[in-house]
Amino acid sequence: MPSDGTLEGRNVLVLTTNYGTEQDELTRPAAALRASGARVTVAAQKDEAVQTLVSDRHPGDLVPAETTLARATAEEYDAVLVPGGTLNADQLRTDADARRLVSAFAAAGKPVAAICHGPWLLVDSGLAAGRELTSYPSLRPDLENAGGTWRDREVVVDTSGDHPLITSRRPDDLDAFSSAIIRVLAGDD
Repeated sequence: MPSDGTLEGRNVLVLTTNYGTEQDELTRPAAALRASGARVTVAAQKDEAVQTLVSDRHPGDLVPAETTLARATAEEYDAVLVPGGTLNADQLRTDADARRLVSAFAAAGKPVAAICHGPWLLVDSGLAAGRELTSYPSLRPDLENAGGTWRDREVVVDTSGDHPLITSRRPDDLDAFSSAIIRVLAGDD
């Protein structure tokens, strides 16, 4: 897709493990952001390609990782994206570098976007408290126990806190999720 230039000069960091990320939750938002002119960098736990999965069980595409979670810093980027995939999200939530990064983006007032099981990282980073958000339905108790207000909507954009928070439920909601990230980065939301 040719760039429409909307996000020219914007840089987005994707946080992922090297195995278990839901393919479409990584590749489709990344493609939409790139089509809008943003540079997207995938940061994984190791300097190896990311083996994505489809529906948490079938092998998906291999996605190159340009950096590691340990080397990445929030200062270089304008927003962070946390894809789901149950295995990916369960590992990310306990990864100290992933928690450090998502917290640094929030502290700097930069947009934080998470889809499906990705909001588990928000729980373990203390970023769900006092915020309105959504996720895969099974995470609702975790998000509410962490002090968030869960909504059953395809995308929730919460600008009430110190940083924009964009969350979505599942792969079926990817178009709305990707559009919301682009709107927030473009200053339209």
